[in-house]
Order: sequence, then structure tokens, then C-alpha cells
Amino acid sequence: MSGIKPPRPATGTLDLLMDMEMPVLVRFASTRMPLRELLALEAGEMVEFRRAPDDPVDILVNGRVVARGAVVVVQGNYGVRIVEISSQEDFEKRPGLARPRQEVSE
Repeated sequence: MSGIKPPRPATGTLDLLMDMEMPVLVRFASTRMPLRELLALEAGEMVEFRRAPDDPVDILVNGRVVARGAVVVVQGNYGVRIVEISSQEDFEKRPGLARPRQEVSE
């Protein structure tokens, strides 16, 4: 019998990845501004965003938008209810997106 081990099945590798922790970020809004303006900000000043309070937020995993959601309050803490999973089409149009779209029913 040779000392060569047969390759592990792909599912074993996938199982290892499923336990891997990834950074998750909820992006409420973003803007661009010159560094000069950013450095001139003082405590109490406001930065305005072109966003309505009920607009969906982006959910990013490892820096990529994978879903959109609605901000909710759960037992006094903020949370996000997933309302849309990004589609492969979205990913091809905008490289920051990933995953097939699946509408979530309430």
C-alpha cells in the first residue's frame, strides 16, 4: 500500500469554510468629500447624506454587497431585516455585489 492519501472530498473543504468568520458591515449611507472638508469637521457638525430614513441599507460581507435590508429595533438594539439578496446579474453589472437574488417573504 502506498503512502499517498486520496484527495479529500470537496464537501469536507466546504464544511471547513462554513465555520470561517467573515466581517459583516451594514452601510447606512456613504458620501465623498475633499480631505480638506473632512479635516475641518468639528464636534457637533453634521455630514448630510442623500438618503431617506426608510431606504434599504447595504449589507457587506468581506467588503462585497451581498444583500439589502431594513433597519429594525429588536429589544432595544438595532438589527437589519434582509429584504433582498444580490443577484449574479447585479454582480456582473457592479463588481461590489455578489450572490443570486432571492426575495424574502415576511
